[in-house]
Amino acid sequence: GEESLMAELSERVQKVVKSSSWWERHGVDASILTCSLLALPAGFLCLRSARAVPFLAGILILGVVHHTLSVKGSHLASHNALSESKSWGKVWAVFFIELCSAFTAEQATYNHVKLHHGYTNVIGLGDSSTWKLPFLNRYVYMFVAPLAVPIITPLVALGLLRNVGLKVAARTVCCMSLGLYCHCWLLLHASAFPSPCSALLCMLLTRSLLAHPYIHVNIFQHIGLPMFAADRKPKRIHLMSLGVLNLPRNALLDWAFGHSLISCHVEHHLFPGLSDNMCLKIKPVVSQYLKEKKLPYNEDTYGARLRLFLRQYEELMVRAPPITELVGI
Repeated sequence: GEESLMAELSERVQKVVKSSSWWERHGVDASILTCSLLALPAGFLCLRSARAVPFLAGILILGVVHHTLSVKGSHLASHNALSESKSWGKVWAVFFIELCSAFTAEQATYNHVKLHHGYTNVIGLGDSSTWKLPFLNRYVYMFVAPLAVPIITPLVALGLLRNVGLKVAARTVCCMSLGLYCHCWLLLHASAFPSPCSALLCMLLTRSLLAHPYIHVNIFQHIGLPMFAADRKPKRIHLMSLGVLNLPRNALLDWAFGHSLISCHVEHHLFPGLSDNMCLKIKPVVSQYLKEKKLPYNEDTYGARLRLFLRQYEELMVRAPPITELVGI
């Protein structure tokens, strides 16, 4: 019965996908990433100004562009959702994940696609436990620790290189170094920063501009929902409908993170190969089907989830989550 439910939903979604143009499947998201790249010169030039308003505009532009490339671009590239060509998909994964995000493409794809998507909310595999830092108190974790994401990311990536071959490790180190060096070089020469220290400080500021919602979104949409043991997990459609949550539409986060990470996260986990725009297009089909079959379709607001995590931080982020029994499914 569960396999037939997923098959029926897949058939409905595939009808929508097949009737969609290339522009809807890939073009919209490609244009957002292209516009972000084209906005880079304006951001660097704004930082040359000694006046507050243009300077702050430059920080905002570079911060949003960085997160669009490193979060939206990397996420789509890890799922090969930017192109229907696997060869180009590998190129985009290296560009967005390693050059723009200073992380390792192979490990990012393995941890996110193979583990998190393959075993969503399964304890010890895809339960989002990598986002937990139980030694931090709730306020430090929620409001201070995200500022360190630009520093922690490349350090974690270097630690993960022991799991890949020498050739891949060398490529990753070169791409990560090139991306960080180019960012610093442009701040020194295009934005006329007086010293490498001031340029590095600006890099930290722009790369952590949306780090708070980035951390929050990653924990809000899974932790606190049902968790399962590896040998007692439900089939795919139940696993994703029970263990994934959608947040409301938000113009800034939709642009920088993509619909599949914000308001269409349920749709994304059910059909991870689709682009952000296609996830948004199939959202009415998926939500109607799950409600029609009386399956959960989890939705909540950003503010409500933030209050929940501040109130139940010990239970959700420090102690091990209880395993959900499959009674009634």
